[in-house]
Amino acid sequence: MSATSKPQAQYLKDYQAPHFSIQHIDLRFELAPLKTVVHSTMTINRVDETGADLVLDGVDLTLISLHVDEQEYSDYTLEDEALIIHNLPANFILKIVNHIDPQTNTSLEGLYLSGGAYCTQCEAEGFRKITYYLDRPDVLASFDVTIIAEQKYTHLLSNGNQIDAGTLDDGRHFVKWQDPFKKPSYLFALVAGDFDVLRDQYTTKSGRNVELALFVDKGNLPKTPHAMTSLKKSMQWDEERFNLEYDLDIYMIVAVDFFNMGAMENKGLNIFNSKCVLANQETATDKDYHTIESIVGHEYFHNWTGNRVTCRDWFQLSLKEGLTVFRDQEFSSDLGSRALNRIDAVKVMRTHQFSEDAGPMAHPIRPEKVIEMNNFYTVTVYDKGAEVIRMMHTILGEEKFQQGMALYFQRHDGQAVTCDDFVAAMSDASEIDLQQFKRWYNQAGTPRLKVDQYFDHVNQTFTLTIEQFAPDNQPNNALLHIPFAIELLDPAGQSVPLTINNQMQDSVLNITEKQHTFVFENVIEPPVAVLLEDFSAPCIVNQTSSTADLLHIMRFARSDFSRWDAQQRLFTNEIKAAISSGNACLSPDIISALNVLITERAGDLALIAELLKLPSYDTIAAEYAVIPVDDIVSVMNAFELHIATDLSDSLIACYKALHDDGTTSAEAVAVRALKQVCLHYLAKTEQQDVNNFIDEAVASSNMTNVLAALSAVVKANHPRCDNLLNEFDAKWRHDVLVMDKWFALQAMKESATCIEDIKQLYDHPSFDFGNPNRVRALVGSFSHFNTTQFHRADGKGYQLLGDLLIKLNDINPQNASRMLTPFMAWKRYDHDRSQAIKAQLQRLASLENLSDDLFEKVEKALVG
Repeated sequence: MSATSKPQAQYLKDYQAPHFSIQHIDLRFELAPLKTVVHSTMTINRVDETGADLVLDGVDLTLISLHVDEQEYSDYTLEDEALIIHNLPANFILKIVNHIDPQTNTSLEGLYLSGGAYCTQCEAEGFRKITYYLDRPDVLASFDVTIIAEQKYTHLLSNGNQIDAGTLDDGRHFVKWQDPFKKPSYLFALVAGDFDVLRDQYTTKSGRNVELALFVDKGNLPKTPHAMTSLKKSMQWDEERFNLEYDLDIYMIVAVDFFNMGAMENKGLNIFNSKCVLANQETATDKDYHTIESIVGHEYFHNWTGNRVTCRDWFQLSLKEGLTVFRDQEFSSDLGSRALNRIDAVKVMRTHQFSEDAGPMAHPIRPEKVIEMNNFYTVTVYDKGAEVIRMMHTILGEEKFQQGMALYFQRHDGQAVTCDDFVAAMSDASEIDLQQFKRWYNQAGTPRLKVDQYFDHVNQTFTLTIEQFAPDNQPNNALLHIPFAIELLDPAGQSVPLTINNQMQDSVLNITEKQHTFVFENVIEPPVAVLLEDFSAPCIVNQTSSTADLLHIMRFARSDFSRWDAQQRLFTNEIKAAISSGNACLSPDIISALNVLITERAGDLALIAELLKLPSYDTIAAEYAVIPVDDIVSVMNAFELHIATDLSDSLIACYKALHDDGTTSAEAVAVRALKQVCLHYLAKTEQQDVNNFIDEAVASSNMTNVLAALSAVVKANHPRCDNLLNEFDAKWRHDVLVMDKWFALQAMKESATCIEDIKQLYDHPSFDFGNPNRVRALVGSFSHFNTTQFHRADGKGYQLLGDLLIKLNDINPQNASRMLTPFMAWKRYDHDRSQAIKAQLQRLASLENLSDDLFEKVEKALVG
């Protein structure tokens, strides 16, 4: 790409309010695969005295006609991605007719035809692929939408409430929808297809009856009850926890197989990736069930945090996404295990988000610069954004946080606002100064904390000195307000009261200066400090903890999360020591602690399952400036084999003792989780019982059990691996979502032929380059989870991903950009590997038609 044709960046500092407002838009769609005609009638007002032209966004549109106040109008300029209309009056009606080609739209943005149904995706900037419009989130209008289509498209859906329907003289039928709530164009939705429908009702706490409808492809109705139950739970939870009630007469969810994201919160008509809706126990795992409940909740919660109050501009994306991720995490925690949900959230932070913070794509949760907005739908904006909300909740407490939320909606319902507006509501309602805290919104990178400890035997005091440091890649960051939660454990495992100057202290220490010293009184014996309890802030803590201290925390900490965290640090320290010494042998103390967990099985079995797992490769890699790929893989494999062989008798006894009732109850899910971990280790041994366990699991009618066995044999390179995978393919080839699990398993085989096998799978009848689910299942799983083959020394793993990205650049740039992520940390590998990845990035950079989505990330990777 030549320097003169580089995409131009947009900057937060350059934000300007629109010169025009659109009060109302009436849309009429005449659906046809290659030539859908879109009629748009807009009521527009000029909002300033600048006399500026009206600049409407439009991409891949064919303009048919343009009228102003019923008169044909020719005073306009048509550019590649804009329609510029000159000399307009202060108030006018603008009518535009254009056509689009849904069938050839493989980007899955705008209106596209896929799997026999019409579907839209307009966030962030997809509406401009439908018709000319002020496609920005701070332009809010009421929408009337009429959809006209052939009768074979039995369901014609859009936002709001249905107000009319009928049949035309030519045999086509129509449905008209009206959304009474003003919304930005990114929340527009249209779906037309022939679906099975699950219908239900929900009565709000004020007594309103809301119709619920879940639309799925024919034959998938038996897989819908869990999603419907999750929706009703979400509605009830939002009423009880946040006092927020649904506001339309109907709430609809449509499941489609071709979708770039997990789901989309369009007002009253959520469009979901089918994998985030469809589930029964024969085809979906317990993890799938949990994911569906979480995502259904997330999109429903957006009705208020994202729809009723939306973003002024896309730099404010975390205003709705960080807040709503926090809300869906709380939903899952209130309904299930708070500890397990916290563990899942922190795993994402410490692996993916910390890596992003340390790499070339590092950005604040409110970015200041962007080329392609789709690239900022990131773990930083979403997950770190949620951690920032969680810290605010920690500082304010539940009662004041809820007061802040109430004030936020009171002030801004029906508006497009900023992150500053949200923080102001929280601060004003609680009367707590959050000015310093706001720096979390505009500073990138992961803060580091150094903690020194000192016990004074004579005065019976315990001193903590906590010092904050800016990230290495963001040295100019200002001091942050960091809520630092602690617990002190005495030698008997009891929690020590926190007393300073004879005053009882809260467990959360507020770190606002460069260095703080806290002197706790009446501490009789040297305590063990649980630091950053429950991961109270997204920071890295530099501390020296002995194996004995970590084992003490693992046994006695009041926070289940902190117990797991101590276990992870035990494993991490052991792995790093083994890499340094060349002696890959776990300490007897850790083996003994694991054996106690397996044999006693005291407490939550699902938590025990987590405690038995080694940290992920990404977690260990984050500990190194230059990642020792081969050493990490070698030591982790040796440790797993060590656990499997030393504890095989205990693992077998545990597996045999565990029985679930086949339901989705928390108890049954926990049993299956622990059995899965046992089988993972046992598959690496030659114990005679293992084949019986595998046979039993594979024959199960529960997909969690089946997949546990298949995953175990794949990761153990078990002799039965290929036969079992072939049998699974023969049984499930008719179900594409189940086949995604099979593709992922194939991608994680560590055999030397894995790359060639993946290339052959491109020709498998179930694979489709145009379907993001298929591509992510196969090549995404390979590049993220098959460390041995993706990072093989000859660079062929990198070439496989590079070849795919070049192909996806033409088909679906948004999916290509997301698939690029494993290349972003190329500078952290040894010379040969880093140069091999760099070569793939340079291949992409040299493409003449490189998309904006890929250009931004490739350029940052190569330059940054």
